[in-house]
Amino acid sequence: MGVETPLLTNNHSNHEEEKPVSYVKEFGRESKTLWKLAGPAIFTSICQYSLGALTQTFAGLVGELELAAVSVENSVIAGLAFGVMLGMGSALETLCGQAYGAGSIRMLGVYMQRSWVILLTTACILVPIYVWSPPILEVIGETTEISEAAGKFALWMLPQLFAYALNFPIQKFLQAQRKVLVMAWISAVVLVIHTFFSWLLILKLGWGLTGAAITLNTSWWLIVITQLLYIFITKSDGAWAGFSWLAFADLWGFVKLSLASAVMLCLEFWYLMILVVITGRLQNPLIPVDAISICMNIQGWDAMIALGFNAAISVRVSNELGAGNFLAAKFAVIVVSITSIAIGVVCMSVVFATRDYFPYLFTTSEAVAVETTKLAVLLGITVLLNSLQPVLSGVAVGAGWQAIVAYINIGCYYIVGLPAGILLGFTFDFGAEGIWSGMIGGICLQTIILIVLTSITNWRREAEEAGSRVKKWGGGSTAED
Repeated sequence: MGVETPLLTNNHSNHEEEKPVSYVKEFGRESKTLWKLAGPAIFTSICQYSLGALTQTFAGLVGELELAAVSVENSVIAGLAFGVMLGMGSALETLCGQAYGAGSIRMLGVYMQRSWVILLTTACILVPIYVWSPPILEVIGETTEISEAAGKFALWMLPQLFAYALNFPIQKFLQAQRKVLVMAWISAVVLVIHTFFSWLLILKLGWGLTGAAITLNTSWWLIVITQLLYIFITKSDGAWAGFSWLAFADLWGFVKLSLASAVMLCLEFWYLMILVVITGRLQNPLIPVDAISICMNIQGWDAMIALGFNAAISVRVSNELGAGNFLAAKFAVIVVSITSIAIGVVCMSVVFATRDYFPYLFTTSEAVAVETTKLAVLLGITVLLNSLQPVLSGVAVGAGWQAIVAYINIGCYYIVGLPAGILLGFTFDFGAEGIWSGMIGGICLQTIILIVLTSITNWRREAEEAGSRVKKWGGGSTAED
């Protein structure tokens, strides 16, 4: 490559003279911009993920059945709801981000309210899955003992479902305006409170799964209420103008984009969670399920780093495309890809180096710890792959490619990866390692396709489509400042 990059525009300086800049200097500038978004977003994601992960950890210190119950509920029942809510809420990353870039600030509050209407309705539709989770879990292969324990815990976790419905639109609303530090501070304070009360209720007072449900539900609602208070009090620099009947306008079009986002992210989010379900069909599944759950717990924490970059690049791409700066959007993709791969290599090395030690943070069972150590190599590979893949998905969300990526995910994950995992795990009798290895193949294929798709993208055309999208959703006519 040459020393000079294409002319990149400053998205906040309309009258600044464009000039050639060195590749290294521009890379550093873009990295600084990305980290200002990604750093707090990563911290927020880790804090919020840690709410469930710490609950799972405390449950593991109570007993194997309690660990399996919380793990299966988190992975399957709450995991399904989390994927749907996060996916549908991600439609706001496209709409709010591009509207913000185009200067249509007031429409952000309307978009958030439309998303609340859709997600709260979806939450009501998902309630039966929580209520009848024991038979559902048995149908997909879990033992009666684990299903009943997880089902009881799922019923107690219904308040968390409705907290999800409000939280994810709020987060996308704040992220589009780059108000990521607010979410980081709120999440950090709630995590400290959650840790103390989890220890107190689950271990000290011996409330077990009941204490776990109380603390987890309360923590999620505390996040939602605190974020709402911030938005209502500050008006979010004009993005919140109060409740509006526009929230109910053109809901069907909004639902379609939300569903495309949900399908895309759910297919990704559920893919590795299916590992827990399939492993439950092995002979004597309790130890493999616990081992896989521990690995998924570690992978989930690491995935929060990639999810932070996912949010950051989605904001950068959507803002720049909304403002018409297609070259800046393209360059942001290059910078975040290189950065995330470097972080993935570091995280993989940490997993390999600590594989004999980290299992004991989650279990007192020697058998579970040994099985977890065996799976650590696959965990390290997954960590590396998942450093880039969510970032590329963030690019897709920022550009509005949700429907295209949904088809890619179906093919790579569920037509290639999942059958390969079942074949290796059961037909060739490689057990949990075989199931996971086959599914890694699906992640590899999907990542390669997304790299090719991003590389051949016409970013000028994407910027033009972003402008059309903002006008279509009312940004140009109803939201002038």
